[in-house]
Amino acid sequence: MAADVTAKGSTMDRSDSGGRPGDDLGRGAPGVAARGRGPNRPGDISQEDDTAPSAGWGAARSVTRVLAKTREPVSGPLAIVKMNHENGGFDCPGCAWPDDRKGLHLDICENGIKHVTWEMTRKKAGPDFFAAHTVTELAGWPDYALEDQGRLTEPMVYDEATDKYVPISWADAFALVGRTLRGLDSPDEAAFYTSGRLNNEATFLYQLWVREFGTNNLPDCSNMCHEASGRALQAALGTGKGTCDIGDWDAADLLFVMGVNAASNAPRMLTTLAKAHRRGAQIVHVNPLLEAGARRTIVPHEFAAMAAFHATETGDQNVQVGIGGDLALLRGIAKAVFERAEENPAVLDTDFIERHTAGFETYRDLVRATDWAELVRQSGVSESEIRQVAERYVGADRTVISWCLGVTQQDHGVDTVREIVNLLMLRGNLGREGAGPSPVRGHSNVQGNRTCGIDHRPAPAFLDALDEVCGISAPREHGLDTVGTIKAMRDGRVKVFVAMGGNFVLAAPDTDATTAALRTTELTVQVSTKLNRSHLVHGRRALILPCLGRTEKDTQATGEQGVTVEDAMSEVHLSLGMRKPPAETLRSECAIVAGMARATLPDSATRWEWYVEDYDRIRDTMARVLPGFEDFNRRVREPLGFRITQPAREREFHTASGRAEFHASELPDVTPPEGMLVLSTMRSHDQWNTTVYSDDDRYRGVKNLRTLLFMNLKDMDTRGLVEFDLIDITSHARDGSTRSVYGYRVIAYDIPAGSVAGYMPELNILCGLDDYSRQSDQPLMKHQLVTVTPAQGG
Repeated sequence: MAADVTAKGSTMDRSDSGGRPGDDLGRGAPGVAARGRGPNRPGDISQEDDTAPSAGWGAARSVTRVLAKTREPVSGPLAIVKMNHENGGFDCPGCAWPDDRKGLHLDICENGIKHVTWEMTRKKAGPDFFAAHTVTELAGWPDYALEDQGRLTEPMVYDEATDKYVPISWADAFALVGRTLRGLDSPDEAAFYTSGRLNNEATFLYQLWVREFGTNNLPDCSNMCHEASGRALQAALGTGKGTCDIGDWDAADLLFVMGVNAASNAPRMLTTLAKAHRRGAQIVHVNPLLEAGARRTIVPHEFAAMAAFHATETGDQNVQVGIGGDLALLRGIAKAVFERAEENPAVLDTDFIERHTAGFETYRDLVRATDWAELVRQSGVSESEIRQVAERYVGADRTVISWCLGVTQQDHGVDTVREIVNLLMLRGNLGREGAGPSPVRGHSNVQGNRTCGIDHRPAPAFLDALDEVCGISAPREHGLDTVGTIKAMRDGRVKVFVAMGGNFVLAAPDTDATTAALRTTELTVQVSTKLNRSHLVHGRRALILPCLGRTEKDTQATGEQGVTVEDAMSEVHLSLGMRKPPAETLRSECAIVAGMARATLPDSATRWEWYVEDYDRIRDTMARVLPGFEDFNRRVREPLGFRITQPAREREFHTASGRAEFHASELPDVTPPEGMLVLSTMRSHDQWNTTVYSDDDRYRGVKNLRTLLFMNLKDMDTRGLVEFDLIDITSHARDGSTRSVYGYRVIAYDIPAGSVAGYMPELNILCGLDDYSRQSDQPLMKHQLVTVTPAQGG
């Protein structure tokens, strides 16, 4: 379903952007062009549809510019050749795509290199920098400028009298944390957030500290991205993870890639897709936008292809589903499969269904009763196109279905992932090579965080093992997730907020509410590598604790240490830093957690300092607590590490029935009310999570602009809009409240009518706290009801 768009190439000067205070970045003001959270450099803005292959020479030129800008002519390239190596390298701190299993020496991508060199900068933000700037002044800076100051070097504490951060010793910083936590009326008055970059060893110590302290308030970035996946897969298969490994992708006859912009968010997937195309596999992309990774690619480490400018197809069919229409599309495919089975019963794997599943008949009857017209209306995809996809599915012996946030950040995200599993089970695409569900995780160790205990709803078996091995009494009551934590801070029920990495205030929904909530707290603690907005939105007291980066050597009492991470396909491997830290005052995440833990729990029997001396000791304890981590230290030192056992892959389903469960959910109505549109937020290509490298988005053809809205030309015509017009966008929350941004630019784009898209974190402002899924509790970042009008004057 293609939108009606016109040729591009126009430009417009952005000199009328005005100068808004920092807190208005992304919000704008009536009658003024809004500024985004990137550099906001003056000059022309433009958009011209990009038709070049993804990766290839465009990526090579980008990397060259990045290396030149960082002024790292030796260490930069050296880091590139050591990144993601199977033996002795460090894990890319970017996405969680699995490493090559066959010794590829340049298993890297453009965005991974950006992420690493951003960390490797020579710039430093030390005490002299903070002495020169108040927090109020810094709050007016663009977010790009904040991070561009360089690496944090010393612990800093907020001084209310001067409105500045001032130096504090590590001992005093830990004492402040411990004293404040011990002074709370209840451990549940504190919340402990985790970003997906935290390694497994620090993750395990972190949750051990929090649970020994006495709470399960462990919100994390999974609450905002793949919570729906975990809950759906746990209910359907008895595991919160996908069953596939990279070998299954290499053996599949058909690959579905749903709700993911592979070229930007998991660029190394392009290599896998190119290989799949060459061996004759079919690839179906499902996305409202036709993204670069769905067309063609030139894999940069394939030197002959680079020299010949030879591109490989990375997609056979692009299904431009309306935002929120994925469940209806999948249901339609299933309906077509059932209709084919009436002619040829062998279309269904009846042996698998009868031996290994439950609930089939109820699901079958529901699908048969669903009207084709309703499936077309809700998906935004024609019946003929749905049937075409179904024919590909029926014709494939082995199918992998992958998905990302375009599927999960929906009100019905759990039901949609359950429908993915339903469709796979119809043809026995579970528990065999080349088949299965495969969620595409975003951050490099976000899956490892959950595996190693970051879970506000921990399983009783995990807590029992933790208690037995570690000698604590962990609480059993469920804790707070991300949305729950923000509400609890707002209401005064959470008074201390600790964050291990990330940029919480910009990653979370409802930026205004999150900002106000953080400012009610007694203490905020941010463990970080670089300055960001969350350091400036703080409690009455605030700490910045600088930590080592993934690329840096971590030296403890017994020598240099390695840490481990788990990728999106349950592979666990060792990561060894290679660079000298930018300051001797930096501490590792493990050491910082242990220091805060000892200060909080001075009489604890846990040997926090002993653990930090040698991370093998942490791993030995983890091996006794975590299923699948047996013999951890030996296995992780194998060249490729090891894969955590997945019972569902062996058709062993830890569900109540002991079988894989079909799920019969009602089809949701996702069509917007008259006059409204459905907004999905997303990242640009030159961005990683909340870190914005520039105001460009190469693959979507955008230059020098972030405050934009991609819209179907028919929707623009209906509203009397033309390219680059200034518009105001208002979201309409469930509770009846509205939120607005002003002075955005409208861009005509190939997106289904009724759907619009724009960039996060700027547009997170529009997602109200009450706009979260009642299935997964995830904020609805990709399903906001909005109205769009020509900009009003100031």
